[in-house]
Amino acid sequence: MKNILLIATGGTIASRTTEQGLAPSITSEDLLGYVPEIASLCRVDTVQLFNLDSTNICKKHWTRMAECVRSHYEEYDGFVITHGTDTMAYTSAALSYLIRDNRKPVVITGSQKSIYLQDSDARRNLTDAFTFACDDRASGVHIVFNGQAIIGTRAKKTRTKSYNAFSCMDYPETALIREKNVLFYIRDSIEAETPSFDSKMSDRVFLLKLIPGIRADIFAYLKPRYDALVIESFGVGGIPFYETEEFSEAIADWVSSGKFIVITTQVPHEGSDMEVYRVGCVVKEKYELMEAYNMTAEAVVTKLMWILAKTKDDSEVRRLFYTPIAKDILL
Repeated sequence: MKNILLIATGGTIASRTTEQGLAPSITSEDLLGYVPEIASLCRVDTVQLFNLDSTNICKKHWTRMAECVRSHYEEYDGFVITHGTDTMAYTSAALSYLIRDNRKPVVITGSQKSIYLQDSDARRNLTDAFTFACDDRASGVHIVFNGQAIIGTRAKKTRTKSYNAFSCMDYPETALIREKNVLFYIRDSIEAETPSFDSKMSDRVFLLKLIPGIRADIFAYLKPRYDALVIESFGVGGIPFYETEEFSEAIADWVSSGKFIVITTQVPHEGSDMEVYRVGCVVKEKYELMEAYNMTAEAVVTKLMWILAKTKDDSEVRRLFYTPIAKDILL
């Protein structure tokens, strides 16, 4: 029987109703008490790392999760992290960079309704997460939700209330979990003998969503506060001109200051391709802008946070950004 560590961080799965709305209060041991059949799957120890609504999760919490896995890595066969759904895709992407080449599974799950409710999806998701974590074929960082195992860099929350809240973006699910059986679609072999852990991320990355008529002076406001700008453009990607050179001049100033820009798209599927239209092709070529292609916004943002904690050298940032990690970019 395998040894699994449950790392609880809060979220809807651990929430109770208060006068001001749902708030996390159920402990890691209490969570297991709602699903006693997990004891027949594996031996479980628990850690209550924190108890937060995932809206409040940020880089300091991601590094604590990674450190918790690192410090217990030799003791356990796998890890299950309970987490709120709102930022779960950011967490799964961040942990994919902070914990690399891990042959042991790190499984993130949660629910759309609290585990104390009778009609909750929590008990199924928690059981599925442990079922996947106990499978000899499981490895790497995954979200397990609504019977699907989704690789960490490809997950996105696409529904706010439905139980099928997460989608695997432009990539197949790793596996389905049905009645405590795991049906694998994809199996990856990890060649590294030992995992690689990192403990630092930069918080100087900003995600800017373009809207029609947006003003170029937003760059001047953001420049002293951030080192990298991820621009969610329209369609396959481009920068507006509005019959002036203001955007072009703002980008030139940003890049000449040793800062970084990555262009991505607001469209959920199929990624960017800046060379299709003049509004993308000209600016990409002129300023040698990086492009996200088919990466999720969550992966782009957290990968840059991970990279900028390591280096600000232009060539090294580009090399690391375009190096595929956990299927984050398909070139």
